[in-house]
Amino acid sequence: MKTLPFPELKADRSQRRFDIRALIAAREGERYSLNAKHLNEMMVRVFQTIGRGVGQYLYDRHGARYLDLLSGWGVFGIGRNHPLLRETLNGVLAADLPNLAQMDASLLAGLLAERLLGFTHWLDKVFFANSGTEAVEAAVKFARRATGRPEIVYCSDAFHGLTYGALSMNGDAVFKEGFEPLAPGFTEIPFNDPAALERALAAGRAAAFIVEPIQGKGVNMPDESYLADAARLCRKYGALFIADEIQTGMGRTGRFLAVEHGDVEPDMVLLSKALSGGHAPVGAVLTRKHIFDKVFDRMDRAVVHGSTFARNDLAMAAGLATLEVMESERLIANAARTGARLLKSFEAMAQRYQLVKAVRGRGLMIGVEFGNPQSLKLKAAWSLVEAVNAGLFCQLITIPLFKEHNILVQVAGHANHTIKLLPALVIDESDCGWIERAFDAVIADSHRVPGAVWSLGRTLADHALKARASK
Repeated sequence: MKTLPFPELKADRSQRRFDIRALIAAREGERYSLNAKHLNEMMVRVFQTIGRGVGQYLYDRHGARYLDLLSGWGVFGIGRNHPLLRETLNGVLAADLPNLAQMDASLLAGLLAERLLGFTHWLDKVFFANSGTEAVEAAVKFARRATGRPEIVYCSDAFHGLTYGALSMNGDAVFKEGFEPLAPGFTEIPFNDPAALERALAAGRAAAFIVEPIQGKGVNMPDESYLADAARLCRKYGALFIADEIQTGMGRTGRFLAVEHGDVEPDMVLLSKALSGGHAPVGAVLTRKHIFDKVFDRMDRAVVHGSTFARNDLAMAAGLATLEVMESERLIANAARTGARLLKSFEAMAQRYQLVKAVRGRGLMIGVEFGNPQSLKLKAAWSLVEAVNAGLFCQLITIPLFKEHNILVQVAGHANHTIKLLPALVIDESDCGWIERAFDAVIADSHRVPGAVWSLGRTLADHALKARASK
């Protein structure tokens, strides 16, 4: 008899009862072996310790608490497993709603659209999708349809997703390698360069310019006037201005949208990640009515663009609950306050430690960049590690932060020298103290040559060289 994949369930289908809690309890010990066998084995090798998550914290099987400064790449803005979100999702499942009745109008989608548009005074319509990259793809289609133009202008070092349209305007070659040919009709320009943008728009072929208000890969900050200049140039040359707020939006920078810091009003705003509190895939395009009406301009074009699960009740309810938590717990103000404290602390570290080259960010999106030091001992150690693998030095910071201080953080991009902090917006003053003490201790250790940090560097360099030689 063939072995059932779920042995705790009876073979007799007439008596079979599915219990998700029993299933999780029975097979929890197989978490990593199942992922290694059937999913991404490399990711399993990276991290095999976390058992549960609550708020801004992760806990291992022994109950040790970790401060998560990744928050699922910014997904858990309100923290993990918020009780209101859980209660809301359970309520939706218990309500027997006519979910995805595609020839009907979703009440929850209408309510979420109303709430989102309430955070802007210039946008009128919302298109829901399943993810950030789907929102990007929709925005590209909307821009081309609304303007009748073929080109999309994007920036170097940009990250807008990994489906083919989004990948075609990815500013990092490592994501594109091996997937060519990419889609035509995309023009790359330098970030934070209004003159380059004007040259790209002046030909009159650009449907839109898409930009992250703060670039996620590196936490690259624009000049104060850049976004306003970009909006002005787009108006001048008849192109649409698209703000990709998938990572910067939903309060991350201390305002609901990062463009609010410059009083900029894009033609489209893209949201995802934190929108559902991390429990349901969701994305959204907030747009002006005239753009929306160009796409859906006749009855027979009502379904010219869509996505099967885009307005599903769980995602819409999760979005409503997330916005309620953000407002009731004043998380946007908390992001502004705690972010300002952390930035000030890191800037002080930059004054004390020569390996800290720069500190950038806004709210709770912070980048700490490391660079070649001045002292001869440190310079020699830095050069040895970096010669093996560009960006390897940052692992000498992230690994001790995790192993010795229970802080989970990562580098901001491939071959990048910036460590990015993207914590949940619920962190408090004690968490800030934890972060400051841990970073200060690890960075101080990295200035001692020889020392434990540089011993780790030699070990990582040896592993990298052996891996390279075995290819």
